[in-house]
Amino acid sequence: MILCVSNKKNLPFKTILMDSWYAAQRLIRLIDNMEKIYYCPLKINRLVDDTGGVEKYKKIEELSWNDSEKISGKIIKIKGFPRDKKVKLFWATVSTNRTEYIVTNDLSQSSVDAVEFESQTRWKIEEFHREIKQLTGIEFCQCRLREIQKNHIVCAMLVWNFLKRLAVKIGKTIYQVKHELLSDYLIQELKKPTIKFRAIFIL
Repeated sequence: MILCVSNKKNLPFKTILMDSWYAAQRLIRLIDNMEKIYYCPLKINRLVDDTGGVEKYKKIEELSWNDSEKISGKIIKIKGFPRDKKVKLFWATVSTNRTEYIVTNDLSQSSVDAVEFESQTRWKIEEFHREIKQLTGIEFCQCRLREIQKNHIVCAMLVWNFLKRLAVKIGKTIYQVKHELLSDYLIQELKKPTIKFRAIFIL
């Protein structure tokens, strides 16, 4: 989707960050043909070769890493990719208690810190998508007109932005802020309702 939008809008970009679901040969080849750099995590059961064909393919989680490779990465070939297609694999920490195997076509990359920075940037985008869906109701617009859909999405993003800024300001998570706002509102309504209900009995 990023590639389609960028080509259509002529948006300048150099690096593509993506999830492990997109690590397919067809997409990788497209990115290479566009002469762009990508960083993509691979699933731990993906078959790769780091011996130059001396040994059989093995799962990424079964690879051995020396001290130098932990810092500078290692050249590998992914099974199913062309024989001459080499990529560089890093074992990186992307968040607290979370590590990923990150592959890139930038063979000159030799810093795991730089790879972790790119991956943490992608993870922030993942967090944004999860938060805006779970907290703003962005997916629940019933209108079909394009303009109204656009307005709904913009409003949802404004709500997320407000909650995020407030969460950073008071040192809480965005989920805590949202739930506390609702909790305070419900408590006040129970104590002093702003909407009066009149009971009607039908005999």
